[in-house]
Amino acid sequence: MATKTRSIPNDRMAVLFAVMLVAAAGNTAMQSILPAIGTKLKIPDVWVSLAFSWSALLWVLTAPHWARQSDKRGRKALMALGIVGFMASMALCGLTLWAGLAGWLAAGATFIVFALFRSLYGALGSAAPPAVQAYVAARTDPEERTQALSLVSSSFGLGTVIGPAIAPFFILPLVGLAGPLLVFAVIGLIVLVMLRWRLPDDVPRFAARGSVVSYPTSAGSPEASRGDDDDGTDVGDDPTPLRWTDRRVRPWLLAGFYGGQAQAMMLGVIGFLILDRLDMRLRPDEGAALTGIVLMAGAFATLLSQWGLIPLLKMTPRTAVLVGAALGGIGTVMTGLSQGLHGIVIGFALASLGFGLFRPGFTAGASLAVPRRDQGSVAGMTASINGSAYIVSPAIGVLLYNWHPMVAYGLMAAFCAWLVLWGWAALRLGESAA
Repeated sequence: MATKTRSIPNDRMAVLFAVMLVAAAGNTAMQSILPAIGTKLKIPDVWVSLAFSWSALLWVLTAPHWARQSDKRGRKALMALGIVGFMASMALCGLTLWAGLAGWLAAGATFIVFALFRSLYGALGSAAPPAVQAYVAARTDPEERTQALSLVSSSFGLGTVIGPAIAPFFILPLVGLAGPLLVFAVIGLIVLVMLRWRLPDDVPRFAARGSVVSYPTSAGSPEASRGDDDDGTDVGDDPTPLRWTDRRVRPWLLAGFYGGQAQAMMLGVIGFLILDRLDMRLRPDEGAALTGIVLMAGAFATLLSQWGLIPLLKMTPRTAVLVGAALGGIGTVMTGLSQGLHGIVIGFALASLGFGLFRPGFTAGASLAVPRRDQGSVAGMTASINGSAYIVSPAIGVLLYNWHPMVAYGLMAAFCAWLVLWGWAALRLGESAA
């Protein structure tokens, strides 16, 4: 008699890994080239930043809906929906930018159409990550579930590194800076075929719902999310729902807000800083390649902090937040003062290292502050804090940068300094409340 395997076969895990990786890599690849495209089209920098803000807003609004739909519409169907949204957005945005760069569309019309097609990624692309998590959680036994979820979640973080690293290689002679978007559309099609071919739409073994995943950026957090698979209950009879003003989680959520603003502004401004400091406004193709190098260094630093330093040093959430904010502030100042590529890379990597400590620190602190029954609520709150920072702050950062670069970088550093000074006492109270 045939026996059921206790884990997902390797070929199916490879497909799930690819779905998460491509969704993140394509977005961060676009982050590395869009400032150069805006420069080439003579689009004001702030409008380029708002294109990402629009996509992030849609991601934040739609991700909770898709996370709830995995049990109703099927995990494989939602993965396919997310990949189709990603693929269509990349292809249509790439063709639109190609037409604009070739002079077939006016610059203003190019970016309006681009923003409309960008909606497909923000609105539909957010369906894939929670569906992957739910698929894994529903088909693995409890003792192996954490490792399997960590594997697929790590692919999301890995994608943030790969995107900026390979984007410059896809700046092709015929299509120019639009090449990376078109190539990632083809890669998305390949992943969709693999998904349809290799992943069976079988009956889940366990009830599970995927967690909301934050909008992918080049300094994103690759920490594993837990499926909604707990069947235990918590001690206590208090049915009161968790509120944003709850004194146990409020300090951690405020910490996430302060640090998130600084990190989002840093990512929104860095592409334009590279073009200006390295005199690349007249050579945007080369500027895109250098931006990719800087973003890749930042993503590697983020992974180093989260996969290396936090486990090695066994940092508490409070220590991770305070040390991370201090390093983030120092790194942003170094970046803002640097006049060459070497200084920008070091400063941006140091800031990314700090934010890589801060982000899982505040997430873990909020989670540890409440009992098991409130984990779903606090996870939604932290995901909202993470995603909301990328809606307005990058555009504000670019506006201030165009006024004066050090005003923007000074504000980023001020957020970090305030987080350290305020958090020194506030987060200690938060830990005692837990």
